[in-house]
Order: sequence, then C-alpha cells, then structure tokens
Amino acid sequence: MPEPKLLLRGARVVDPASGRDEVADVRVERGRITAVGAGLDPAGAEVMDCDGLVLAPGLVDLHTHLREPGFDHKETIETGTRAAALGGFTAVAPMANTDPVTDNAAVVHEVRDLGAQAGLCDVFPVGAITKGLEGESLAEIGEMVAAGVRVFSDDGRCVPSARVLRNALTYARAFEDVVLAEHCEDASLAEGGQMHEGYHSYSLGLRGQPSEAEEIVVARDLAVARLTGGRIHLCHLSSARSVELVRRAKAEGIRVTAEVTPHHLTFTDDDLVTYDTNFKVNPPLRTADDRDGLRAGVADGTIDVIATDHAPHAVEEKEAEFDGSPPGTIGLETALAAVLTELVEPGIVPLARVIDAMSPLPARILGAAGHGGPIEPGRPANLVVFDPAAEWTVEVPFASRSRNSAFLGRTLRGRVVHTVLRGALTVANGKPTR
Repeated sequence: MPEPKLLLRGARVVDPASGRDEVADVRVERGRITAVGAGLDPAGAEVMDCDGLVLAPGLVDLHTHLREPGFDHKETIETGTRAAALGGFTAVAPMANTDPVTDNAAVVHEVRDLGAQAGLCDVFPVGAITKGLEGESLAEIGEMVAAGVRVFSDDGRCVPSARVLRNALTYARAFEDVVLAEHCEDASLAEGGQMHEGYHSYSLGLRGQPSEAEEIVVARDLAVARLTGGRIHLCHLSSARSVELVRRAKAEGIRVTAEVTPHHLTFTDDDLVTYDTNFKVNPPLRTADDRDGLRAGVADGTIDVIATDHAPHAVEEKEAEFDGSPPGTIGLETALAAVLTELVEPGIVPLARVIDAMSPLPARILGAAGHGGPIEPGRPANLVVFDPAAEWTVEVPFASRSRNSAFLGRTLRGRVVHTVLRGALTVANGKPTR
C-alpha cells in the first residue's frame, strides 16, 4: 500500500520546541513532516480541516501503568495504548511493577514488542532500579540500557535505603542520559494511610498519610543526588513543600526533574468525603494549598512534567470497601482535557507551557528522540490535534479496560480530534482508526 499523505490545514500550531505559535498548514508524507506554512499544496494528500483546532507535538506520558505482563485483567498494552492514542499520546513509558518485574532485558523486549504489535503508540519501558522491586540489590541496569531503556524506577515502592540509591545513581552515571525516577514515600510514615492526614482523615475515620512521608524522601533523594552528581526524577509530587524543596535544589544546581499528575492538579482531600474510591490514589490528594503549590510549580517550571500515573484496576477491586480498595485512577484519556480545564482555561498556566510539560520535556527525559517536536520539515510526524473549546462529560465506556477514573461525571473543556503516529492516523475525528 502507498504511504499515506496528510495535509492538516489551518490549525494553530503550538510547538514549544521551536517557539512556533501561529496558524499554519502541516503536510505529512512517508511518516515525516514535509512542509509547514500557509496555503500548502494539497495535491495527493488527504486534507483534514483543522480550523479552530490546535496542532501540537504528540503527547508523551512519562509515567503510566499498562499492567502487562501479569495483570491483564486490569489493562493490556493494546487497550492501554488505545486509550493513550485517544488522549493524544504518541509515546508512553510503562512502569516496571509488572509480573514478572521489568528488571531485565527479556521483559523489556516483551513489553516493547507487544506495543509494536498494537501499533497505536510507541512504548518505552521503564526498567526497575532493584531486582524484583525489593530495594536491595541493583537490577540488570546495564543490560536494560543496552536494550534501549533510559528511565529506571521502582515506582509503587521507594528505594528504601540511601545507600542503595547512592549505588544506583553512581552506577547510572556510567551511561549517557540515564535517569532514576523515584517514588518518594517513607514507608514507616505512610504505612496504612488511606488518604492525606488532616481534618478530613480524622472526620472520616480513615488512617492518614502525612505530607511529611513524601517530603522526607524528597529531601533525602535530593541530598543523594547532590552527593553523586546523578540525575534524579521525582514522580507524582503531591505536596507544596516538596515543590519548594525541588525549587531550591534546582537553584543549587542539583540534577533533578519532577512531575505532577492531572488529578493532583485538580482535586483535594475535600473530594474524599463521599468515600468514593476513585479518589483514593497514591500519593493521596492533599489540601487546596498543596494543589495550588503544585500548580505554581508547573507555571514557573519547577515541576517539569505533567504525567498521568494511569493506574487501572478491575471493577471489583475498586468497588471494595474504601480501606480495602487499591489506590489509583486511570488518566490517559482525560489528561489533556483536565489540564486545559484546570490550568489553561482559568489562565493559571499558558497553553505552550502545558504542551511543553506534556510533550518535549518528557520526551527529552525519556530519550524518545522522535517525539516532542519540533514541528519542522524532516521530523517524524508524531502529532496531536485537539479542539480547545469542546466540552464533554467524562463517562463510561473507556478505551481502557478499566473505568476507575477520578474524573467520572466531570465536565471538561478540550478534546482530542486527531492523533498521528509516524504519519498514520491512530485517531481520526475523535475515534480510533483500528
């Protein structure tokens, strides 16, 4: 079959990598961008009218859970990447807490091959820092680097020992552009916590997890990064004081990046008063002051990345009693709309900064060279087109195999219209193409 040719006509092209923000046409041939400008020749191309729409580099999720291998009753790589494509993502980084754990090259290849078979989104597996996520001996980091892995994390568990973290950061320095991504949680303070420790945890009779459980580990990890000179990435921050610690560390020159999720940018512990398990996440939703501190961190660049932490669970698991329900919310299909609604629409964060946090910056950390722009001739055509004014209500069914969304029933503004992966439409007019 001949390679598809597309002309995306008349979109507002927002490209943080090049600084472009203008109305233009984008022509795509043989998987690459061939021209950007006004009034491009449509000859031989399928013309997509993008008047009133925004065209940007395809989104890149630095932190997601596709559950396969081992937990395909919750999600598979095929269903997860279909959800990603519908959310405007062209690349995702699934975490290592699978079964078996992604702590060796064989599992890395399995995950990547399943992603390639689905063909909906590029999959960049995250390798474990320690064998079996047990926090003791280092995983086969060198072997996984040779297999193409650039980010390593024991997400779901914090590396418990500063000594082990020091060894991992020191070893990782032997490889170019390798990053360790830490789940910052002191288990001795967090154990048994069902939500943020504060007024609502006491009034609801639920055991709380104090923000200090996160902040203590953030401070420790920044100190170890200073000691080793290694690159550390801090996952899903939830505390305003954590943001301030990162802000100071960056000013000091420590090699640190950080991420936040759309649900932590939107909700607070007030939302748990109905015992809705969809709001039970880890780290927990905290106070309005914490949420506002996270938003400020995105606005000024202290927090580099907005990542989904897409965490699917089976229906019966989430419908259990609150204290027996696992933490987590799905987010691939709602992430862009949630951030447009909560940050861009009210004028808290400019659109270009949000796109930077959801595409070029995570692509750079992940080492996903073909993603994140710039939108220029010769570059791979990994793109998203969305309608910033479209209003919709989040409801089932999802493309994800699971439905545990904190955004269920919420009206959001902004919706993906087209997603383009290496020149081919994986989503057209809001529908998956396969």
